[in-house]
Amino acid sequence: MREKWLPHPLSSAALALFWLWLNNTVGPGQVLLGAFLGWSLPLFSRRFWPERERVSKPWRLLPFALVVLADVVTANLRVARAVLGPVAHLRPGFARVPLDLRSDIGIAVLANTVTLTPGTLSADLSEDRRELVVHYLDEPDPGQLVALIKARYERPILEVFG
Repeated sequence: MREKWLPHPLSSAALALFWLWLNNTVGPGQVLLGAFLGWSLPLFSRRFWPERERVSKPWRLLPFALVVLADVVTANLRVARAVLGPVAHLRPGFARVPLDLRSDIGIAVLANTVTLTPGTLSADLSEDRRELVVHYLDEPDPGQLVALIKARYERPILEVFG
């Protein structure tokens, strides 16, 4: 019965908190609107979700979010330095990241995390879903980028979503 009316409780809570964060207020009206959006969006979109989210270690999300936030700030500085310098020094390209993730949600979180980090972009997912193709703006060692993505992003996502 709970799954019928609250199909994705973690997503509902995240949406409600994100709404409050975007509005920068915890006024009663915004709390009610955030709770309504957090409840209704997953409810009405549940038939589009490929699988039920399985979260085994939700407490790992906070350290993961802090790592991503730090990487976004650092990458912004690197990208600013790269684009303000001589364009001839840029070393763009593509890297293939082998995936240990198998869940749709886990792969989506990883792809979005890579895209969120300035200077990188998730470009493609292989047909067999075992490789993520990442475009990078400036990287002297693509192997190091692959290792960084696996260690800093994929491993924590594996711990959370299995």
